[in-house]
Amino acid sequence: MAAEVEVLEGTVRNILEQETLKWVFVGGKGGVGKTTCSSILSILLAQVRQSVLVISTDPAHNLSDAFQQRFTKIPTLVHGFSNLYAMEVDPKVEEDNLSDEGLEGFLSELTNAIPGVDEAMSFAEMLKLVQTMDYSVIVFDTAPTGHTLRLLQFPSTLEKGLEKVMALKNRFGGLFSQATRLFGLGEEFNEDAMLGKLEGMKDVIEQVNRQFKDPDLTTFVCVCIPEFLSLYETERLVQELTKFEIDAHNIIINQVLFDEEAVESKLLKERIKMQQKYIDQFYLLYDDFHITKLPLLPGEVCGVEALRTLSQHFVTPYKPSLTRGTVEEVQQRITTLRLQLEEAELELERLQKGKEEA
Repeated sequence: MAAEVEVLEGTVRNILEQETLKWVFVGGKGGVGKTTCSSILSILLAQVRQSVLVISTDPAHNLSDAFQQRFTKIPTLVHGFSNLYAMEVDPKVEEDNLSDEGLEGFLSELTNAIPGVDEAMSFAEMLKLVQTMDYSVIVFDTAPTGHTLRLLQFPSTLEKGLEKVMALKNRFGGLFSQATRLFGLGEEFNEDAMLGKLEGMKDVIEQVNRQFKDPDLTTFVCVCIPEFLSLYETERLVQELTKFEIDAHNIIINQVLFDEEAVESKLLKERIKMQQKYIDQFYLLYDDFHITKLPLLPGEVCGVEALRTLSQHFVTPYKPSLTRGTVEEVQQRITTLRLQLEEAELELERLQKGKEEA
């Protein structure tokens, strides 16, 4: 009989204990709770690291909602912390990044010609900024899967951009410089300035990309929910990460229903059964991953206190408050049913009284 595969601990402790980590990406399908997870990860990292920066590259910018504090493209200290900063950046070219009109015009033409180059350039600018700051670890709250995968393709996107510029330069070199003089764009709009800007960005992205491919420095956390589409998207994401040689060893399954309600519900029973089917598939597909299960909560997770409360389930696996088939569970069920019966009887009494009075 084959030996049973040991299931890895269902927590994110491996990330907190990896002192060499510099970049932590949190990604997954839209609406699965990526921002909540990246916020909690940054809070936990702030307990064990000198300084942490959490960056949202999602245009929706839910980071401000999660912490209930306004963030901008400048790192801001999160209320209640001395070493946790947050910033929100738009994955598109900022006007002030391209100051000279001629250069701006040309680059906007270029961004139209090559899909994704505007995001690539914006990302390069952001990374340049981040590299000048001295943070121990940077957590990325990324946009939904498609955007994240594009973000990882940026070096090759910029490569194509440079090739296009070089082709234009070789083809229309003389005409190009004559036109710039004719329109009075002067020296600032020469080929070297343009190529220098693009080359500089490409260098930054390539340097960072080398770091992204180093498992000692970078890891990717996949967030999902126990449903078919989310399982499918996670599988696609993990395959793409493998293709890009980016380390991924953690999956967070959010919004899990645990069978801990004293009074059974047909709907909940069916949902639990459906979820369990996909949870089993996650364990089957990702037996070498740390899989953390988070419970579906009755309310939203907003504000530092709510995030801190939920963070305990990131370091200690969640345990349902009830275990089916135990004396305690049956006793609790009887108590709950009695209370519900009393409430129903009181309601019936009120309704009958109202009927009589009418």
